Amino acid sequence: MIQGIGAATGVAIGKAFVLPTWEWDVPDRRMESVDLAKEFERLYEGIKTSKTEIEFMKNEIKETVGVAESNIFDAHIAILEDPVFMSEIQGIIERQYKAAEVAVKEAIDHFVTMFDLLDDEYMKERALDIKDVGNRLLKHLLGTPDITLPSDTQPYILVARELSPSQLVHLNPKHVLGMVTIAGGKTSHSAIMARALGIPLVSGLEDSLTEMFKTGDLLIIDGDEGAIFLNPDHVIIDQYTAIAERQRQRKEQLQLLASVDAVTKDNVRMRLAGNISSIKDLEIALKYGAEGVGLFRTEFLYMDRLSFPSEEEQFEIYRQIVEKTGEQSVVIRTLDIGGDKQLEYFSMQDEDNPVLGFRAIRISLDNQEIFKTQLMAILRASAYGNVKILYPMISSLEEVRKANEVLQEAKQELTAKGIPYSDNIPVGAMIEVPAAVAIADLLAQEVDFFSIGTNDLVQYVLAVDRMNEKIAHMYHPYHPAVLRMLRQTVMAAKEAGIPISVCGELASDEKALPIWIYLGVSDLSMSSQSLLRVKHRILNIYASESRELAAHCYRLSTSSEVEAELVRYLGTETR
Repeated sequence: MIQGIGAATGVAIGKAFVLPTWEWDVPDRRMESVDLAKEFERLYEGIKTSKTEIEFMKNEIKETVGVAESNIFDAHIAILEDPVFMSEIQGIIERQYKAAEVAVKEAIDHFVTMFDLLDDEYMKERALDIKDVGNRLLKHLLGTPDITLPSDTQPYILVARELSPSQLVHLNPKHVLGMVTIAGGKTSHSAIMARALGIPLVSGLEDSLTEMFKTGDLLIIDGDEGAIFLNPDHVIIDQYTAIAERQRQRKEQLQLLASVDAVTKDNVRMRLAGNISSIKDLEIALKYGAEGVGLFRTEFLYMDRLSFPSEEEQFEIYRQIVEKTGEQSVVIRTLDIGGDKQLEYFSMQDEDNPVLGFRAIRISLDNQEIFKTQLMAILRASAYGNVKILYPMISSLEEVRKANEVLQEAKQELTAKGIPYSDNIPVGAMIEVPAAVAIADLLAQEVDFFSIGTNDLVQYVLAVDRMNEKIAHMYHPYHPAVLRMLRQTVMAAKEAGIPISVCGELASDEKALPIWIYLGVSDLSMSSQSLLRVKHRILNIYASESRELAAHCYRLSTSSEVEAELVRYLGTETR
């Protein structure tokens, strides 16, 4: 058994196909000065061909994985147009009289090495983008054919040192049972696209394991636990065959619940909405019975592209989502970047503590034209359905008021242009920092609804960075301090008579259901994959028992005691 990182859920059993490393043998060929012009001509022709090819791939995959995911390829075009990258190549040709392919190879190696040395996972992932784009350019300069995947219809588990978006675009999900990559993690492009395609993925293996896998090996991969079994015995095969079959049957059974209301055994109604980042996400959420969109993460429209999306581009996506959702509401969160979510084309200073730094609503209020562009696009979409606006990381009344001033300006500009929008569009605040909880009663007088972002709220309340492995064991969502913060927030909303929902990870944690029922929170928003599982649990519990249990939990002193009581009540389901 080999332990990696579970990057996309599911179990796959099948024969391995090991993808050869996409590296070209480039002899160190030098040129005469009279031939330099010809080398530049070859370089520019290779760039042109590569860009055309990338655009074609982007359009080819758009319908399969969605617009946001296909925008990954905009980042690849940006690299081919990047003046620093191109200047490096041109300088090697001009100063060292080297052939175009030699210059490209040296430039790739230089930037990849530089990015790999940085202690930043995001930059390490971008190193893969540079390799992908550079290798594509090399392929055209050398006249080398693409490495092709098996052409027969026998399904396989794809094994590669790393998988670039250019390689993933050619995958047929019907033929690929699962994937294994040595490099990468949960935030890599391969992980994003694997999840979008519904393909199990295990990644983040040690380099020394590269040579262990051979085409034809029997593999079992567990995308939930991050485990890989190489040529397993019959005991392991039988065990995982049973797990895979149970998962398949459970998925089929749960799908029958898609059109069923989420109601407890004693008739308490819950509303389960979807967290989405693209039109493709919405389609999956609706298939699984989502009652509208409780959180549209708009930052994904801004990522992996050349520049900020225009008002028109955003409007078209928002409009499509609103129309596809029908009468149900769509909560659109305004741009939430900063911290671990960076934009390549938007420069931000390095920060000692970015999680507490320049991010979310702070960036929007400091860049009001960008903010207003997004608000105008959202307002225009509100003419086509039930839209709500959600401001992220609110910590003061001043922020809400300043944001609403920009919103009012956007409305005035649309009115002047004669463009329709909903004038009474509800505006909400995310409750995800302790300051917002402390003044929840004041915030409730300024906004139309609350949405609790439990992921950040837990880490801020406990001062525990949830991405830090050394203290991850201290991240306790059921800590009494967190529970008290949740109760205070809900009470403030109820006293002000405004709706409140939950959109963080605790919304999809079945153990938390008694807490929400006890507090009177009936609106939960979660990832598509959690909707049917949570609904199944709601259908099989009593609200009266849940309230009694949660009331008891609020009298307990430690998170371990609380969690133990919740687990005891709900029981555990084996895979």
